[in-house]
Amino acid sequence: MRSKITLWLAFVTLAFVPALARAQDTTAKIHGHVQDPANAPIANAVVTLSTDGKTAKFTFKADQNGDYKGEGIAPGTYFVTLYKPPEKPDQPPTTAIDRFDNVKFTAGTDTLQDFDLSRAEYVNKLPPEQKKALEEAKTKNAEINKENQSIGKLNDMLKQARADNQQKKFDEAATIMQQATTLKPDVPVLWLELGIAQTGLKKYDDAGVSLKKALDLDTASKKPNPEIEAAADNGLGEVYANTNKIPDATASYDAAAKLQPANAGMFYSNETIILSRAGQPDATVAAADKAIAADPTKPIPYYLKGQALISKATVDPKTQKIVAPPGTAEAYHKYLELAPNGPMAAEATQILTEIGEKVNNKYSAGKH
Repeated sequence: MRSKITLWLAFVTLAFVPALARAQDTTAKIHGHVQDPANAPIANAVVTLSTDGKTAKFTFKADQNGDYKGEGIAPGTYFVTLYKPPEKPDQPPTTAIDRFDNVKFTAGTDTLQDFDLSRAEYVNKLPPEQKKALEEAKTKNAEINKENQSIGKLNDMLKQARADNQQKKFDEAATIMQQATTLKPDVPVLWLELGIAQTGLKKYDDAGVSLKKALDLDTASKKPNPEIEAAADNGLGEVYANTNKIPDATASYDAAAKLQPANAGMFYSNETIILSRAGQPDATVAAADKAIAADPTKPIPYYLKGQALISKATVDPKTQKIVAPPGTAEAYHKYLELAPNGPMAAEATQILTEIGEKVNNKYSAGKH
């Protein structure tokens, strides 16, 4: 008896398998892509299926890329109509712009139906004014695509030049940026990077021209970029300092700090370093004071201030002791406080000892 029941159950199970398979294949699917005569996707366009060309039995919406899909379609022959996106999301579509007749849908199939409005059959039916507008749009799109390709190339060139400048490969960076500024002479950042490379090569006259070009282009643009202008002023400060134009150098660093107050300490530290290298002790002290005021936690300005001041030290003819200008000892002490193990710590300690200053041995490391 048990074996008969088992066989009967097996028969029942097998008998229902093909029935279930048939139930899954009773409807059809559709998918496709929608694009306008200029080959741009039509976002939010509406696709309908109807049996009379008017009343929609199935409605599907394209996404932002112009792609659409749908399922649950009863097999049959339909008019597949494309409608313009409605002005409001909750509104039904009203303007049909393309249609395919007698499209057959078979159970269990996924029918591809694209709407390519750039096809000759569609374009030839457009009114003359629309054809003219289409040609203008195609021309503009071609220009935009060309521009985008050019921008991509320039970005790659700029990236390479920055890497070369950082690695002090100034010749390579200058060559790349000269090409870039020839291709696109109205981009401030290209002239900025060229100026940086030329400064590295000590071609100060050329660097000054490039950096001023970057400033002029950026200030004249619709959306000036303070970061680019500050960097250009910072670069000009170095150029002027190295060509002994100290007032101009100071003015350029001040302009950079004004453009980016949050980085004032960095700009004034740069000014202090460059003026120190240029052998300008008075200007170095003034720049160091500005750097310290902007960011009192950085040790280098204190050291360079002390170095500039000690260069003006004298010797007392009676005692033969070194007489350091006011502020010298304070500058070196502060450097040691902030950088007790810094690269100039030994020198600072020696100078303080020579001018009769007691060095505090309790300076703690870790404050750089």
